[in-house]
Amino acid sequence: MLSLMRLPFTKMQGLGNDFIVFEAESDAQIPPPQRLRELADRRLGIGFDQALVLQPPRRSGTDVYYRIFNADGSEVEQCGNGARCIASLIAKKVRERPVLNMDSLGGVVQAKVVGEGEVAVDMGIPDFSPPALPFDAAREADTYDIEVKGQSLRIGAVSMGNPHAVMHVPDVGTAPVDTIGPAMENHTRFPRRVNVGFMQVVTTSHIRLRVFERGVGETLACGTGACAAVAVGRRWGLLDAKVNVDLPGGRLRIEWAGPGAHLWMTGPAVSVFDGHVNV
Repeated sequence: MLSLMRLPFTKMQGLGNDFIVFEAESDAQIPPPQRLRELADRRLGIGFDQALVLQPPRRSGTDVYYRIFNADGSEVEQCGNGARCIASLIAKKVRERPVLNMDSLGGVVQAKVVGEGEVAVDMGIPDFSPPALPFDAAREADTYDIEVKGQSLRIGAVSMGNPHAVMHVPDVGTAPVDTIGPAMENHTRFPRRVNVGFMQVVTTSHIRLRVFERGVGETLACGTGACAAVAVGRRWGLLDAKVNVDLPGGRLRIEWAGPGAHLWMTGPAVSVFDGHVNV
């Protein structure tokens, strides 16, 4: 008979982008991909977009090391909404420190609680170099033409610790997220797949955005996707340094001064409930 492990977790969400967050002292305590897929099922499991695994710090000066697993069981480098949720949990344990340093596969990010249920995260410096995503391109450029489902589409590409392709669309309500999203995600020019953002510019300080997330599908919100959209929009000369990003799940506030500067994202982080599951 197989022995089962009792796994305590916290269900959290940021603008409807939802997670289970749990601690694992070692990698051996992390459920395998098949079990994560079962737990992610919204009818037969807990239901989540990502599982966030908290582990002991791996470098000095950091408060936690976290790993991110998508609903399909695949591991990814970074998650902006997830980082805010993790910061909200960690901040309750280390109240004496105003700024948290959180390490992940995508690098170290700083975070601070700025209000009731609001967290600001320094998402680092956007990296537009194709190898950073990675993306198959001869050289770095503001825009790239790419063939998707028989169409020639123009995109911007940037890494926010994870890969993003961003398209400018006239109306996110009618954007072909369900068809272009998965086709772009799995395009051969993105060898590790890519998150796909559909951006509508309302004003220079306000955009609407839908994101088809790698390994998940369209979500109510994507933090790194919001960061990527603003970074690309700024590079295209369409946006100001401070931008409100409206996603289906709500609003994020993004601040980016421009090339060489760190990009900050501010938004809610909500604990939904605590529970446990046998794995």
